[in-house]
Amino acid sequence: MTSTEQTLSAPRTQAGPGDRRRWFALAIVMAAAFMDLVDVTIVNIAIPSIQRDAGASVGQIQWITAGYALAFAAGLITGGRLGDIHGRRRLFLLGIAGFTLASALCGFAANPEMLVAARILQGGMAAMMVPQVLSIVHATFPAHERGKVFGLFGAIVGLGAVSGPLLGALLTEWNLFGLEWRPIFLINLPVGVVAFLLGRRFITESRAPKALKLDLVGVALVTLGLLMLLYPLTRGRELGWPVWGYVSMAGALGVFAALVAYERRKTARDGSPLVELSLFRVKSFAAGIAVQTVFGVALGIFFLVWTLYLQYGLGWSPLRAGLTGVPFSLSVSTAAGMSVQKLVPRFGRKVLQAGALVMGVGVLLYIWEAHRYGLSIAPWQMALPLVVMGTGMGLIVAPLTDAVLSEVPREHAGSASGLINTVQQMGNALGLGLVSVVFFEVIGDRLTRAQVGPAFVHAFQHALWWVAGVMGVIFLLMSALPKRPAQHVEGAAAEAAAVESALVG
Repeated sequence: MTSTEQTLSAPRTQAGPGDRRRWFALAIVMAAAFMDLVDVTIVNIAIPSIQRDAGASVGQIQWITAGYALAFAAGLITGGRLGDIHGRRRLFLLGIAGFTLASALCGFAANPEMLVAARILQGGMAAMMVPQVLSIVHATFPAHERGKVFGLFGAIVGLGAVSGPLLGALLTEWNLFGLEWRPIFLINLPVGVVAFLLGRRFITESRAPKALKLDLVGVALVTLGLLMLLYPLTRGRELGWPVWGYVSMAGALGVFAALVAYERRKTARDGSPLVELSLFRVKSFAAGIAVQTVFGVALGIFFLVWTLYLQYGLGWSPLRAGLTGVPFSLSVSTAAGMSVQKLVPRFGRKVLQAGALVMGVGVLLYIWEAHRYGLSIAPWQMALPLVVMGTGMGLIVAPLTDAVLSEVPREHAGSASGLINTVQQMGNALGLGLVSVVFFEVIGDRLTRAQVGPAFVHAFQHALWWVAGVMGVIFLLMSALPKRPAQHVEGAAAEAAAVESALVG
């Protein structure tokens, strides 16, 4: 993000090697990053429980997840710049306080509308908190210690991916104090309060010496364009696909065109646009942005319909569904480590393309097994396609950011990494919106109890065909990435961007 770019060149007032305060600061920001990671993955597994208990509609279910992703995406770059201007410690504390408050509002939501609003607020607060994490690390630790720190962050990312669904399943299954799904949000309260209090004491304040100005008009145009596109997608089926929905989606294209025109003028006027348009002249970056966006769409579709398939279609408990996903999470973490350390240095871009193909094969294998075994499929029978899919995803997610950034000028590395993370979240929100089209549209209305299971199984297979098609598009787009990512002088920018991408992905 922008804050990453600024801190790479900014003078630092780092703690000395014997000062243990920096390790307390690291533990605090890692706890916050873990809380955000878990919160992204914990919700999906509890969605059926939320719908049953709160009476949420299909559109509201989508917005419980898509609203968070949209607010997160829209605020990421601005959150980074606010930290550069007003201080990373200050914005981190504000973000974690707001995230904790939003978590409480989610946990005590009186109706689905309040829950959706609280989730949007939670995503906005995460956009203030998360960009400061790596900036604080850069401002606190000397270069020779950052490799160890990034390794710890990688472990946290892997732990978050595995523990989120399991924690969500356990909290939902236990039904603590009769609260149903609400503890998945309320668990953030003690973590957030402790992190806030300790952060005030142990995190040192830092700012960028020449921070870019805010581009609030750019943020407003991005958010408006996405809302005009996503709202009709999520509500269209329930409302009978009204004409205004098509007009709104077409108008979104005009808003994005206005964004491009405004950003050009903004660049010429003061050099602080939300989107650095000159980056798109770099072929590998433009292709990489497309890959990140489309990949986000695929993940947004898959994870939501997968949860609905397991719990509604097959009638599994949240715990059984959560345990079923463990092989996927473990294979992602394992393949990600191998791709960065051993495979990419030797084979370059081919590793990412192989990842797209492997993940596509896993999706096709899942379609075949879902068709063959139908409602009688067992968790162990899902293990093979999930491991194949997870392996493919791991080969992509870890080295992709470095490949996209490798031909970007160093002075734009922070802006470029922030844009990568933003479009990935936007793609995720778009994928969640498309679930209405690729999944719920296939199911139909007024099903009898006997029809629900087969209908959800069929819709799941239909949605996976879309995911397989998206993986084919990603494979083709990857041909524009550099054959071998360039090696950065310190390696810090690449490592930071890769970890940052994992944190917000």
